[in-house]
Amino acid sequence: MSCLRCGFHHNCICDAEPRLSCDARFVLLTHPKELNKDTNTGELMLRTLPNCQRYTWDRVNPPTELLDQLRNPHYQPWLLFPSDEQHPAAAYQAADSKQPLFVLLDATWQEARKMVRKSDWLASLPRLSLTPDSTSAYQLRRNQQAGNLCTCEAGIALLQLLGENQQADQLQHYFQCFIDTFHADKSGHSKL
Repeated sequence: MSCLRCGFHHNCICDAEPRLSCDARFVLLTHPKELNKDTNTGELMLRTLPNCQRYTWDRVNPPTELLDQLRNPHYQPWLLFPSDEQHPAAAYQAADSKQPLFVLLDATWQEARKMVRKSDWLASLPRLSLTPDSTSAYQLRRNQQAGNLCTCEAGIALLQLLGENQQADQLQHYFQCFIDTFHADKSGHSKL
């Protein structure tokens, strides 16, 4: 029987799960196709970061609660997404008395581009781009593009950007534990 929390059958990784703390808020705007994928790393953030929420993206009906948060003057919203000519990226700077609210598109890159293109309310958010200093360790899906990060790796990079290096290291360790265990567990045997 699979662990109800981590989902692994033969290699439960719950003992590696950290309890993180960070003042910033993280919002995973998840494409509906991602919700039941066992390769979804956004789940790792949801399990470990107390200020992490998930909303399901809908082209026609944006999540009302998320829209309210984005309009809330207590938050400083950012869309984590590559810049383009019409939407240049801004350098992250903390705003006095505002809590950072990072919106991460929890989807494949093809789906994420479609989500931004079909959601005017997302396109209006200030964009924050990350330049990874290492290549992605995420190899659980085909057609991964060089220079792109999975959702959890993006969360780790955001924690580093905030100077939360200990939190980032703990999430990185948990993510690596997930990656190292995934194939063994799905093959039906214990990790060596």
